[in-house]
Amino acid sequence: MTLYARLKHANLFTKKPKQNLERKYTVKKAVSLESFVFPVIFFALIVYLAVNMGMANMINTVMSTAFDLLINTVFYIMAVCVIMGAISELLSEFGFVALMDRILRPLMRPLFGLPGAASLGMVSTFLSDNPAILALAGNSNFKSYFRAYEFPALTNLGTSYGMGLIVCTYMLSLTAITGESYGMAVTVGLLGATIGAIFSTRIMMAFTRRVYGRGTSAMEAFPTAEDKEVGDVPAGMRPVRVGGVGGRVLGAVLDGGANGAKLGSSIIPGVLAICTLVMLLMNGASDSGAYTGAAYEGVGLIPKIADKLDFIIKPLFGFSSTKAVGVPITALGAAGAAMGLTSDLARSHMLTGGDVAVFTAMCMCWSGYLSTHTSMMDSLHCKELTGKAILSHTIGGLMAGFFAHWIYELFVLIFG
Repeated sequence: MTLYARLKHANLFTKKPKQNLERKYTVKKAVSLESFVFPVIFFALIVYLAVNMGMANMINTVMSTAFDLLINTVFYIMAVCVIMGAISELLSEFGFVALMDRILRPLMRPLFGLPGAASLGMVSTFLSDNPAILALAGNSNFKSYFRAYEFPALTNLGTSYGMGLIVCTYMLSLTAITGESYGMAVTVGLLGATIGAIFSTRIMMAFTRRVYGRGTSAMEAFPTAEDKEVGDVPAGMRPVRVGGVGGRVLGAVLDGGANGAKLGSSIIPGVLAICTLVMLLMNGASDSGAYTGAAYEGVGLIPKIADKLDFIIKPLFGFSSTKAVGVPITALGAAGAAMGLTSDLARSHMLTGGDVAVFTAMCMCWSGYLSTHTSMMDSLHCKELTGKAILSHTIGGLMAGFFAHWIYELFVLIFG
């Protein structure tokens, strides 16, 4: 047998999906235009931060923010991934994923362009946080329902409902401060977030179809060691573990939890690096107005830009106060921090039902996607599409707020 025949027999020349043929690195001239442009931009940003915060305070804030994110955010997300991984593996093992795909396929396909099984991702992130969908995506049986171009859009779908239960509950609790009922506003906000999710996933899949085409399955494009067995299962059947019910439950919980732990640890670089930068540009000084080097201080550049664009933002979202702009802007980095701002607006009597509807829609739909999208796309092994995912979700969040505002105005007009 010739060398070529031996290599071919060893499957070393097997045709792979398009994205696997792309190299991770390419080459450029050792010194090019970007060699001069990037250092100028990079050091200009450092100088801008240092001038406003002080060099020592800036360095301390960066380190303190990254450490706090690691301890209080990353480990929390990892715990979520472990628990949701165990739950998703159980749901898959005993056929619930297949049942949801069968029941919700007529609804999910026309609205989101995704299989019915994707609805589990919506539920899991609504009950917890954005990365919960990664635990599902790591399950081979769940993955088998998706085409390759649909799989990366799970990041957009899951993020659209991230922390949904917490956001809705918190917005309803503002009644205790203002004395007004926000039930209808929160319901409209949930509808707005769903519309935003449709825009986000549909736009994302318009990009991914160009990369993966329509024919490649997610099992082929994103292979793992477990996928081969699942891929060989006849149509209409599903794989289950060998043994009794107790053994299958224990195996599913342990395997799913282990998979969730791996996914949770893989998001550490993205969360620490990206979220720290977002917080620096999003937040302001400490409550005293001075910089102390504490975690989560920043220069407040993004809210300043938003204030300049108020003449565009107000007609689109109907905010009753320019300070309200800070809520969705803050939601870009962290939905929890954004919700904290709403209570301040409520105590200052600057909160209306329309604001609550828009806040609910945008806080839920965006839910800190700038600080999680990079790590989530990396975990799904398609980080080259991170920019497309962020662009798609930016548009989706804007659509969520826009529709929430005008649907709420229509409700008020009809029902008073």
